Amino acid sequence: MRATIIPTLPYRDAAAAVDWLCRAFGFTRRRLQTDAAGTVVFAQLTFGESMIMLGPAGEEGTGAIQLPPLGHVTQSAYVIVPDVDAHMARARRAGAEIVAPVSDEPYGGRSYSCRDPEGHLWHFGTYDPWAQGA
Repeated sequence: MRATIIPTLPYRDAAAAVDWLCRAFGFTRRRLQTDAAGTVVFAQLTFGESMIMLGPAGEEGTGAIQLPPLGHVTQSAYVIVPDVDAHMARARRAGAEIVAPVSDEPYGGRSYSCRDPEGHLWHFGTYDPWAQGA
């Protein structure tokens, strides 16, 4: 079954974000739409059966409804990975800011948290609530 909740993220530099997310986290480009000037206006990236969509961020005071993180984050994504230690090493090499290193979780699995270059918070771990049951 495909995921039916797809996070959307605003980025000041959407093209750089696409490249970085693929290199650092292992996302795959599914769709990339640009305008006449070649600026990325919409992107779909997949990770297994999951997807995120991203595009250019609005600026504070312009009436935009989705802004990049401004020092804090109110929502973030958790991504299931088979080897969290290797994933963190890959993200660190790409320049991710590790905010919580890999640790064993009391509910099972191992996880870590990091920020991408524009401040979005990401969590990666081996805990799979679908596989664990209700």
